[in-house]
Amino acid sequence: MEFKHKPVLLEEVLDNLNIRPEGIYVDGTLGGGGHSCEIARRLNQNGRLVGIDQDADAIEAAGKRLSEFSDRVSIVRCNYSCMAQALDTLKIDKADGILLDLGVSSYQLDNAERGFSYKEDAPLDMRMDRRQAQTAKDVVNGYSEHDLYRIIRDYGEDRFAKNIAKHIVAARQEKEIGTTFELNEIIRAAIPMKFRAVGGHPSKRTFQAIRIELNRELEVLAESIDMMIERLNAGGRLCIITFHSLEDRIVKTAFRKNENPCTCPPDFPVCVCGKKPEGRVITKKPVIPSEEELLENKRAKSAKLRVFEKI
Repeated sequence: MEFKHKPVLLEEVLDNLNIRPEGIYVDGTLGGGGHSCEIARRLNQNGRLVGIDQDADAIEAAGKRLSEFSDRVSIVRCNYSCMAQALDTLKIDKADGILLDLGVSSYQLDNAERGFSYKEDAPLDMRMDRRQAQTAKDVVNGYSEHDLYRIIRDYGEDRFAKNIAKHIVAARQEKEIGTTFELNEIIRAAIPMKFRAVGGHPSKRTFQAIRIELNRELEVLAESIDMMIERLNAGGRLCIITFHSLEDRIVKTAFRKNENPCTCPPDFPVCVCGKKPEGRVITKKPVIPSEEELLENKRAKSAKLRVFEKI
């Protein structure tokens, strides 16, 4: 299957990165290379783009797409949380711009064997990095009822989390849950009939929760933002595209803390904690897709772009 992923908020990202032809830029979620291709196109032979992704299929697809820019592109297979080590290996100290697009790619959703989608019957997998041993099947069959409830409540924000967790545990006592459609049926049975047709597919929130837990998506994001800001040159920008409120809250909070890290009590006349701002938030409100983009790409609907500029 061809790796396709239409880049979301492409023009807005390119504008906010303030790309200089001789600059150094990092795409921490390379995917199919949609954003990266347009960044690389704006660089000259002295510029540099580093593309990072943990998905082998993304690495292969992006490598082909970016082959015409091989003189200015380096591709590294790892999680963006390892960005500092990747840059050190490439002997790059600081970057002029860093991009994260936290959306699951269309390829990952549409390729049934990856097990991300509740719309295709497939083994429960959901690994973004298939070198990882644990799969979604292990989460569904191995987590306690309390932990399943916790992740569906916190990461899926599903009002029926408790009942869904209860039904999963009851079902797996009869038979191991192995496929996406088997899990679909269990979730459907756990949701009262009158609510099944409200708010989209009944499995959407639970699948999101399991994927986030399995891939440690929120922890990795929260642990990486300060590191990425640290690796920016003065005037460099960090652009992060999120797709749900949990991610957006982490980004908003981290950006605000880096803009105003002072921990002194509000009534102190002067700062004594010694913590200095790392930069400023460019986007006081997140940038969202235009009506035109939404008509062309319905998967951009919940996208939000926030931008931070290093001092």
